Amino acid sequence: MGDEERENGRRPRLAVWKFASCDGCQLTLLDCEDELLALSGKVEVAFFHEAVTAPDEGMYDLSLVDGSITTPADAERVQHVRAVSRRLVTLGACATAGGIQALRNYADVAEFRAAVYASDAYIDTLATSTPISAHVPVDFELRGCPIDRGQLLEVITAYLAGRTPDTPAHSVCFECKRRGTPCIVVARGIPCLGPVTHAGCGALCPAYGRGCYGCFGPSNSTKFPAFIPLLRRDGMNTLDVVRALRTFNTAAPEFDAASRKEELG
Repeated sequence: MGDEERENGRRPRLAVWKFASCDGCQLTLLDCEDELLALSGKVEVAFFHEAVTAPDEGMYDLSLVDGSITTPADAERVQHVRAVSRRLVTLGACATAGGIQALRNYADVAEFRAAVYASDAYIDTLATSTPISAHVPVDFELRGCPIDRGQLLEVITAYLAGRTPDTPAHSVCFECKRRGTPCIVVARGIPCLGPVTHAGCGALCPAYGRGCYGCFGPSNSTKFPAFIPLLRRDGMNTLDVVRALRTFNTAAPEFDAASRKEELG
């Protein structure tokens, strides 16, 4: 992207899109503050409802997509987003793994509607919550609930420079070692998803004596046949294990397969 933009003398156009989510990942972008001001001189924020009032007028050089697909209208709209985006990056657990709302994937949505609404005549929803990649090709997935601001800036600047983003693919355990945090599994017998969870949070929870909750989704080295017995050794039963895997990234393929296997016994 960088060489092309320098040749024609215009700033790259950035778009930020929202689907089913809590907005936390978009707020992470706004929280960049000083860094965002520096970027604003190099990129045109052309479409972003949280920050800019502007009509959707593609093409966009880089689209950041937040949220999962949960309605027929969104399944159609994401096709438009892909069509007007030269590069598409998904932000956070909702966009990369369906989000916590993907808990619906294990139940009957019709029962939810009947229990919550007196009339569901105006409710138009899908039976599942799915990541953006289930509907359109994605150039890069940025994990987290919410995402890490440092990783977000790396992704944006990488695409502005025309290179591949460099974000870690190892587990949270590496981050515990780097910050000198004793392993809470070994030292205190506390169940922790750190060994199978993607790095990016800085090992925040273990640093305060709590087990990792898997906010950044599965790492590139998940080995659940060896990992699940560790959770059981530390006091978890089958229901505990299933619940631990079904949180922010419940529909991530690795977490989904492991939780279903546990549930079936």
